[in-house]
Amino acid sequence: MLGAGLIKIRGDQCWRDLTCMDFHYETQPVPNPAAYFLHQSPWWAHRFETLSNHFLELVVPFFVFLGRRLCILHGALQILFQVVLVISGNLSFLNWLTMVPSIACFDDAALGFLFPSGPGGLKDQVLKMQEEAPRGARPSLRFGCVARRAVHVALGVLVAWLSVPVVLNLLSPTQVMNTSFNSLRIVNTYGAFGSITKERTEVILQGTASPNASAPDAVWEDYEFKCKPGDPGRRPCLISPYHHRLDWLMWFAAFQTYEHNEWIIHLAGKLLANDRGALALLAFNPFEDRAPPRWVRGEHYRYKFSRLGGQHAAAGRWWVRKRIGPYFPPVSLRDLEGYFRSRGWPLPELE
Repeated sequence: MLGAGLIKIRGDQCWRDLTCMDFHYETQPVPNPAAYFLHQSPWWAHRFETLSNHFLELVVPFFVFLGRRLCILHGALQILFQVVLVISGNLSFLNWLTMVPSIACFDDAALGFLFPSGPGGLKDQVLKMQEEAPRGARPSLRFGCVARRAVHVALGVLVAWLSVPVVLNLLSPTQVMNTSFNSLRIVNTYGAFGSITKERTEVILQGTASPNASAPDAVWEDYEFKCKPGDPGRRPCLISPYHHRLDWLMWFAAFQTYEHNEWIIHLAGKLLANDRGALALLAFNPFEDRAPPRWVRGEHYRYKFSRLGGQHAAAGRWWVRKRIGPYFPPVSLRDLEGYFRSRGWPLPELE
C-alpha cells in the first residue's frame, strides 16, 4: 500500500492536484456499472476520493506499529478500502488478494465472536492455555515443533534480506513499480496507477465476408469481448473477482500500437479461421454458423461515458464513441502466412 501511495505522488501530476479521480472510473481497465455512476460525481467528491486514497496508502500503513487498537483500525480501513475499489470496478482480483494480509491485524480478542465459546470449544481451549501459562505448565516442545520454528526463523531472515532492495526502492526518488529484485521472484515491489490515462481508447475487431476489403459496400461486423467496452449500448459488466485476461490485454493494446502487441495479429488470424479456442474468449462472434470472415481489421475508437440524463443515456447508451482511425489494416489468411512463419506460429486452419 505504501509503495502504491508513493508511486502516485511521485508520478502523475493529477495525484498532486487531486484530479486523478476525474478520469479513473472511465479509463480503468474494465469499468462496471457502479463506475459509470461514480464518474458522474461532482468535482469535490472526486477531490475527497483522491485525498482519501493518499491517507489510506501513505498514512494508515503506519498504524500497524502504533498499538493494538490502531492496528485493528488499519486492518478495518484497508479491507473497507479494497471493498470500495471492488465495487467501483477496479482490479478486483488484486483487491481481494490485498485484503488477505490485513486479516493479520485482528487479534484473538477481535475475532473471538466468530468462534464457539461453549465447553470444549476453541475459545475455551485458548482460555485454559492462557490460565496454565502463568503456572509454568507449558507443554514440552517436540522435534517437529522445533524444526518448524527453525524453518520459520530461516524464512523470516531470508525475506528480510531479500526485502532490502525493495525498501531502498521505496525510499528512492526514482522509485520503480511492478519490479522483481531476484530471479525467484520471492519478494517484489508493486505500485498501482502511478499515472492515469486521461482518455479511453478501444480497439474494435471487425470482420467482413466481402471479397474486397476496400469495396465501399463491404459490410464490417464487430466482434464483442466478454467485458471490455464495445457496443455503446451494452451495459458494463460485473466480473469480480474473476479476471478476463484477454479483455485486460486489449486495454493495454488500445493505448499502444499493434507493433507493440503482435499477439493481436495472432488473434486476428485465429478469427479468420473461426478458431473455436479463440472465439471461446469472446462474447459474440458475428460469423457464428457462417463461413469465417475473409478479412479482419482493427479499428481505433475513443470512448467516453455518456452523461447521466443526456441524450445518449436516454437512448440507452452507456458509452459515446468516436472513431480515431485504423488500428491495423484489413488482413486475410493469405496475407498472414509470411507473418506467422517469421514468428514460428502455426498458420490457423479453417474450422
